[in-house]
Order: sequence, then structure tokens, then C-alpha cells
Amino acid sequence: MTVRNPPELPELGSAMTTPQAVIEAQRCLYCYAAPCQQACPTHIEIPTFIRRISNHDDRGAAQTILDANVLGASCARVCPVEELCEGACVLNDTEDPIQIGRLQRYATDTFSASGLPIIEPGPDTGRKVLIVGSGPAGLSAAAELRREGHRVVIWESRQRAGGLSTYGILPIREPLQIAQHEVDEVARSGVEILTGHPLSSHAELIDASAEFDAVLLATGLGATTPLGLDHEELALDGLDYIATAKLDPDSLPRFGRVAVIGAGNTAIDAATIAQRFGSRTVIVYRRGEQQAPCYPAERQFALAEGITFSYLSQPVGVVADQGVVTGVRCLRTALGPTDLSGRASFATVPGSDFVIGCDAVIKANGQGRPQDSMGDLEMATSRGFIAVDADYATSIPGVWAAGDAVRSVGQASTVMAVQDGTLAARCIDRALMGVTGRKGA
Repeated sequence: MTVRNPPELPELGSAMTTPQAVIEAQRCLYCYAAPCQQACPTHIEIPTFIRRISNHDDRGAAQTILDANVLGASCARVCPVEELCEGACVLNDTEDPIQIGRLQRYATDTFSASGLPIIEPGPDTGRKVLIVGSGPAGLSAAAELRREGHRVVIWESRQRAGGLSTYGILPIREPLQIAQHEVDEVARSGVEILTGHPLSSHAELIDASAEFDAVLLATGLGATTPLGLDHEELALDGLDYIATAKLDPDSLPRFGRVAVIGAGNTAIDAATIAQRFGSRTVIVYRRGEQQAPCYPAERQFALAEGITFSYLSQPVGVVADQGVVTGVRCLRTALGPTDLSGRASFATVPGSDFVIGCDAVIKANGQGRPQDSMGDLEMATSRGFIAVDADYATSIPGVWAAGDAVRSVGQASTVMAVQDGTLAARCIDRALMGVTGRKGA
């Protein structure tokens, strides 16, 4: 299969110029035990890299970031900074917080333009590790293992590496070129990336664990969860819709009216694409605004784009005329006590049927559990996710797992997957080199 590069799409927000970055960096108080650093899942030394920008040491700033987070350029764009580093900035009490995300983007983009490698491999240990999956967890693990001198091979089931960064994030938020540059840098360090190479059986996993000194499963989540709607086959898959917008936008179908089912960050991305391609877009969600899983900043972004929300609306079927979508049929819901998810439960209201008119329905209601798409690997699971111990080891000796594939609790995000991959790689390194304890994890 030939994979062609799509035309470049405009990125949200302007990049900082050097004078702008220096002025912004000089606002920082360079706090001791900085709350922003504590709030960063990858624990980037944020005051250090910002001080280096203020001192016109852009290369040093980028190295500080990339030493902690090899996907620093992606995370500068997709991290929920309002909830993490910028949300913890002490200046929130008196003025605007430091624009940490934009400063990180400035530093990493400046470094990328220099052409210097972001990963320096260590002396060869003679050990060889297989990583299954090339998303944020797999790439960060590969970088960490190369830094320790291990040889690394990545198996990726799709035609491009990069996982969610390549296929599943709004292209105007993270352009394909950014995701692919990080993939290229991992390959440049000596990692062999084999695309179109899935892992689909227990026997294949056992064979791999015999061939390699260690195997890390970083497969991410499964496909979009079925909703059980009437005529659900007429609905579009949200992840496929985003991937088309990112990889082949010229082929993206245009619609006058679009209904997006779900209210997570993927739903926001799908709705934004539809809106920007000329549709009048509504997000349909069965609970209320306060229960929506998207970040508040994402909801405000959607509203600013002109997207509307239909809360307390439970989709029950796609309405069509001779196979042509004309709407989505819903029932009104009423909220009840908190359920096991930690959110208010809901119940449909009898006799409250209504139809939201639309030309297309997009399902963006969340991805399924990893075991639904990996096949039976015959290993212990927890709620459909791969079960691991404190060192990311699975129930199969010599096999580790990290990233969204193991996240049975908590919210999946790029930055959390990056940190998982790094920590799992350190555990693998210790196991391969005969080191005990959890130093540095």
C-alpha cells in the first residue's frame, strides 16, 4: 500500500518568535519545588527550560525538555496544560499563568529545525527488545531503551507509525508533520520500525518472547465501542473520520449537518473537523455539561468554533431514507445518583423521543478495551485491560505492557502514555541488566 503525504493543514495558534519567547520566559518566577513541574506527568524541569530560554539558550531548553519527554513537541500541542502545568502556575493567583505549552513548542520546534538528533544511543548492550505499538508509549519506551544501549524493534499494525498522534488527534492541533518527525527521530536513533506488522495471537507473542530478550506491549486502546443503535452501520467512525482529515483531507466527505455522538476530546476533535469543513455540527451527549468527559477548555473551544451541544440526549438510532441519513433519534434523559464511573447516573424518559436532523452521524463515544482488538493473548487482564505489576510486567514472563493498554482507571492522554513508556523501559532495562529495585522509576 502506497502512503502519500497529505497537503499541510494550518496549525492552531501562532508560534512564538524569539523575542516573544524571551519576554514570556522572563515573567517566570523560577519557583523552587515548582508546582508546574510537579503537575507535569513527565516531570520536565519546567523552570530550568524556561530560564534557559530567557538566557537565549534555546538548545539547552530543548534538551531539558527532550531528556524528560522525547515527545515534547507533541505534548506542547496536545497536553491539557490548563489542567496540568499552567493550571498549577503560582501566577494564576495574580495574573495570567506562564504560557508553558507555547514556550515548550518554541523550544522543541527550534531544536527540530537545527537538524540535531534528539536521542543519543548508549553503548551497545547486546540485548534486543521488541515493542508492539508505535504510539506515544511505544516511542518513548524505544527512545529510553536506545539511550541505555539496547537494540529495539517496533511492530506497528498500521501503515504509518505514531499511533494516536498520527491518526487520532485533530490535525490543526497536531499536524501530521510533527508526529512523523518524532517517529523519524526514533528511527534515526537506530530503532527498526516495521509497519503493517500486527501481533494477533498468543503463539506469536510466545515466539517473539523467545526471539527477543524482552517484549513491551504498547498497543493502545481498541476500536470505537459499538452503541447498539438502530441502523448503526450508517454512522461514521469518529477515529476513522479524524484519520481521513489528517492523512487525506481531500477525500473527506462534506455534509450540511452533522451530529457527533459523545462528549470526550475525540468527539470535540471530530466535531471541529466537521464544523471547519462547512457543516453545522451538534454534539449529542446522554449526560449533562458537568459530566462531559472532555476538558473544560476543549468545551469552550468547541463553543467558540460554533459547535452546539445537545445534553441529556440518549441516541437510540440513526434515521435514514433509503440508506441516506436524515437524522439521529434520541430519548431525553434524567440524571440520578452517582454511579460506578463517578458521574451522575441517568435514565431515559419514556415517551420523550425526538429527532435531531442531520446528514451524517459520527460515533465518537470512546474506544474499546485493548483485548477487544488484540485477540486472545492468554494473559491476565483487569477490566479488559492488560494487567501489570508495579514494574509494568505482565503475567507472561519476559513481557511488559504500558500506556493506554494498561490504563484500567484514570483518563488516557498522550503525556501519561509517554511517561508510562519511559518508566516501563527503565524497568525492562533493570531486568535485562540484572539491577534490582525501582531507582529512577
